[in-house]
Amino acid sequence: MEYTHSVSLDRDKCKGCTNCLKRCPTEAIRIRDGHAVIDSRHCIDCGECIRVCPYKAKTAIFDRWEELDHDKFLIALPAPSFFGQFAKLYDADYLVSALIDMGFSDVFEVAKAAEIVTEYTRRYMKRAGVLRPVISSACPVIVRLISLRFPFLCDNVMTMMPPIELAGKMARERTKQQHPELSDEDIKTVFISPCPAKVSWVKNTVEGEKSPVDYVVSMSDMYFRALGVMGEQRNPQRTSETGMIGMSWASTGGESSALMNDRYLAADGIENVIRVLDEIETGHFPNLEFVELNACNGGCVGGVMTVENPYIARVRLQTLRRYLPVSRNRLPIDSAMKADEVPDELFTVEPLQYRNTQMLDEDRGESIRKMQQIEQILEGLPALDCGSCGAPSCRAFAEDIVKGEANEMQCIVRMREHLQKLLDKEGEDK
Repeated sequence: MEYTHSVSLDRDKCKGCTNCLKRCPTEAIRIRDGHAVIDSRHCIDCGECIRVCPYKAKTAIFDRWEELDHDKFLIALPAPSFFGQFAKLYDADYLVSALIDMGFSDVFEVAKAAEIVTEYTRRYMKRAGVLRPVISSACPVIVRLISLRFPFLCDNVMTMMPPIELAGKMARERTKQQHPELSDEDIKTVFISPCPAKVSWVKNTVEGEKSPVDYVVSMSDMYFRALGVMGEQRNPQRTSETGMIGMSWASTGGESSALMNDRYLAADGIENVIRVLDEIETGHFPNLEFVELNACNGGCVGGVMTVENPYIARVRLQTLRRYLPVSRNRLPIDSAMKADEVPDELFTVEPLQYRNTQMLDEDRGESIRKMQQIEQILEGLPALDCGSCGAPSCRAFAEDIVKGEANEMQCIVRMREHLQKLLDKEGEDK
């Protein structure tokens, strides 16, 4: 099945400046005919191209407020990072109540689901046969990156349902209990997302099953709508259902620190993440138990669909957390439940599968021949990685040549050498 992406390119706005070309972590972008081209097979929807494009040619695809079916029972699913966007927000109830006043029928905080996932992750970590280090599956960019580039780490990715999915599932179940007259089609869940990757996660089927989240709206879009409503509030109802642990998931280290296990690593920023994954794959961290990776700087507060500076948002969340209990969502104590027991419905159907998008040819012999050809071409290239050829590096350019997608004269250095030879020859003839 073709993967549906949430990063879009406006060709008319693109100037072919190579900013996105150089920053794409998976080399999914090329410059062709003066415009960027995104290879959907390699794109991981990290949003780096959106972040660095000076012409706003890259944008995130998401559902608009006007496109939602407002005749349905709409349930808002605000991400924890949404609470960090607002200045002087000392009580989460103000924002939860604002979402109701905006027109949502109910609100189910993703932070509430995050606290439950934290409890079950502690149990999961106690399992004897679990491959260490366990890599969190909360960031969809990391999951897709590993599936494309790190085949030996696929089994390390925790197959537990991420908070966004669990929140959608629990919100639907709670609504059916409170409103038995409603059918599945009458209930629509709306995730307020900080990044395009979570849009892609929802829009694509999860292991062959439809996501319990129906719509994904931009956090920046919802921010301005909520801001106007919050200014009119006086005494909001006490409706927030999350604690410090749930809110901590918004920034790097929040998920890991809640596990009460000091043998963890938390990193953010896509370049740092790739470096960490390389080191894990080569066995540099033998004593690690848990790894939390976030593609965006600072964690989800640094998503390209947010409003506030990620470091400011992080400080705001720390202030908000002071007035919260540690957790409002603890699992019921059941003496019959084992210490490492986790319900089957919290897991995906299958472990993460490696998707080989780097294969040069289905025939192994032909693939080896092409690899040798790439090395030969690479020896004749200047090794400047300037991007003028339309590829992010000389090696990527050599691969494009072998694939028939480029020719050697597109290299500026080679072209200049070729022109100089022609001029020298013309001079000799005279």
